Amino acid sequence: MLTKERKAELIQRFGNSPTNTGAVEVQVALLTERIRHLTEHLERHRKDHHSRRGLILLIGKRRRLLKYLARTDWERYQNLLKALSLRK
Repeated sequence: MLTKERKAELIQRFGNSPTNTGAVEVQVALLTERIRHLTEHLERHRKDHHSRRGLILLIGKRRRLLKYLARTDWERYQNLLKALSLRK
């Protein structure tokens, strides 16, 4: 689960300040954390189709944000993929 402390830690790490929550890197990091949590949940609860739909929506949102970042700033995109251990 995404706790208040974990969320603040991710915002600080990827936003370079505690108030920079709108940065694409911060948004992608928070989505990635939620996606990982939901993936673990669905491994235990295979028939939870409502949560599966939510997971698919989160993945789509993250993909759109990453596509935007790749289009606007390739270096930041590459660094973010490496920091979050994402494949592309």
